[in-house]
Amino acid sequence: MVIRPPINRTMRSLDRAFFKKTWSISAARIFSNKDISPTRKSLEKSGDLLNLSRVSSIVQDPDADLAAQGRKCIMLRDEIKHNDHSTWGPILSELHKDGKVGVIPYTLTLDYDHWTYEDIMTSILPEENQEHLFPSRFTQVGHLIHVNIHDTQEPYKYLSAQVLVDKCHHATTVINKIDNVGDGSEFRTFSYEVLAGVDDPYVEVCEGRCRFRLDYSKVYWNARLEHEHSRLISKFKEGQAVCDVMAGIGPFAIPAGKKKVFVWANDLNPMSYKYMKEAKERNKVGDFVQTFNMDGNVFIREATAELRKDHRVIPIEGTRKMSPRQFARALSQAVEQPPIFSHYIMNLPASAIEFLPAFIGLYNNKNPGFDASFAKDYFERHPNVKLPMIHVYCFGPKKEMEESEQALHVCRRISEQLKYEITPETPECEIYDVRDVAPNKKMFCASFRLPEEVAFREG
Repeated sequence: MVIRPPINRTMRSLDRAFFKKTWSISAARIFSNKDISPTRKSLEKSGDLLNLSRVSSIVQDPDADLAAQGRKCIMLRDEIKHNDHSTWGPILSELHKDGKVGVIPYTLTLDYDHWTYEDIMTSILPEENQEHLFPSRFTQVGHLIHVNIHDTQEPYKYLSAQVLVDKCHHATTVINKIDNVGDGSEFRTFSYEVLAGVDDPYVEVCEGRCRFRLDYSKVYWNARLEHEHSRLISKFKEGQAVCDVMAGIGPFAIPAGKKKVFVWANDLNPMSYKYMKEAKERNKVGDFVQTFNMDGNVFIREATAELRKDHRVIPIEGTRKMSPRQFARALSQAVEQPPIFSHYIMNLPASAIEFLPAFIGLYNNKNPGFDASFAKDYFERHPNVKLPMIHVYCFGPKKEMEESEQALHVCRRISEQLKYEITPETPECEIYDVRDVAPNKKMFCASFRLPEEVAFREG
């Protein structure tokens, strides 16, 4: 049985009532509710059950009096006719003969609520090139849906937006990006138009067991990067220090703080800084996360110099309720902030690579406030502590070159900025393919160990 919504390819104003449709089928009336489950299993095994996506085969009895008693029916495949025993299978016939079921006519009714977004759109848009007439990919952030409408979708954008609001859980607003990210602002924001609902850009999202509130029109948030955030955070260990240079509202910093990782998180956008501070308090990670609002180049060097001066020891939770002996033991297990960052995150794909020169001579005396002798002495006294890992995000071409060539292309760009050769074969170097961002554009995360020659370079 093929179940499809009604078709009206001239509809340009959404008529939800139009999508109500009925089918005449048959159903097995269950005389005793204790027989519902075994009867359903028998009919499913025999192939007599009506199997439809998102439709339960067990329904209320169409007789109002029986329905009031809680009686049920099981819908049967459409080839079975209630008044033609020759269409019944042996299992159904046996159940009927044993007095466990009756076979009755039944009207299956499906309305607008049943059909999916794609079901609705494919039933009201022209058949030719239909897949290009409505957005099949979109991002939902809280109550807000973000679409990118192409030229072929322009005539139907309000129609598709209204269906999206109806079909996406908790959605109330649909917006369409009308310029490229960063065109109207240096802070990766964009202009948009409202296609459905009210213009309400204030959203709340949950990621990495943390809650964030933000104004989607004023800060950058990409829901498609949740896996990437958790992938990188998994590399951080409790008690390490991480420098998040372009932190946004804290999708790396706040969950990392939950892991008892010390994070110095910075963003140039004052609104990102505002919402990151709020997220720090809301998620109770203030002991581990410090927030800043400055230029990334300056932050890399200043944070590196200031970290060693910021001595901080965080006892484990609940120490105030412990006995003196337990308290002393807890203090011995307290988390102490180290004087050297183990990781630097630079998540600004369009330009982060251009910030890499800030790492040249990071540990020499030309970095104001930093004592080069301290760094050399520290690494000598702690042979298990390595120079920090750099995680820099960037864009690269997708179709023009093979995967190995893409990695080599990214490494060449890094090498140019550091004036030191980094290759895909460099130990601990990883060029991770994060995601496709456009037909000919990929996003990568390049991770590599800061070379000693770069970190201590003079001149």
